Amino acid sequence: MDYYDSKDLKRFAEVGKFSEELMKKFFEYYNAVTGEDGALTKREKSLIALAVSHAKKCPYCIDAYTTQCLETGADPEQMTEAVHVAASLEAGITLIHGIQMHNTLEKNGAL
Repeated sequence: MDYYDSKDLKRFAEVGKFSEELMKKFFEYYNAVTGEDGALTKREKSLIALAVSHAKKCPYCIDAYTTQCLETGADPEQMTEAVHVAASLEAGITLIHGIQMHNTLEKNGAL
């Protein structure tokens, strides 16, 4: 058995077992944000969610949002591009923190 079992995604609501009211509030919020068109379409929201899923490395979310992207009309090229956007941001986020290293190098007279 793999550590992440795709069947566990169907058990997500069980997370609220010991705090049903908070889980109910989460689902209300989640469904309000993702379940309908707003300033962003459900397809656009699905692509964002897919990108975030990859950035946060959540296999459950990757499975769920790959399916949701297809259901909302996104194609594999759009989905792949969304993942590349997330990857490029993560690279940039890592690199910009190099400035912190430069600041410390400057303080220590190494630059």
